[in-house]
Amino acid sequence: MCYTFYQKGITPMTLTISEKGWVVIPAELRKKYALVPGSEVTLVDYGGVLAIIPAMKNPVKQAAGMLKGGASLTKALLEEHRKERERGR
Repeated sequence: MCYTFYQKGITPMTLTISEKGWVVIPAELRKKYALVPGSEVTLVDYGGVLAIIPAMKNPVKQAAGMLKGGASLTKALLEEHRKERERGR
């Protein structure tokens, strides 16, 4: 499994869990992901793979544009609402 990490240029890091269950995130990664004391992260179990994911400060704003490429569902919804208002008049 580590072989595929190295092929993709990802260097696996070995961390030690303390008696209290704490894990220290290396400084290099804390800086890269702007993790400071008090930052929230999410721990996800992907069926045998644990992932630590930085929590988004503003999920709506940060997710905007993630699904670019297709027709705007928001524009379509607003257009449909406009048509409904016109029919009701």
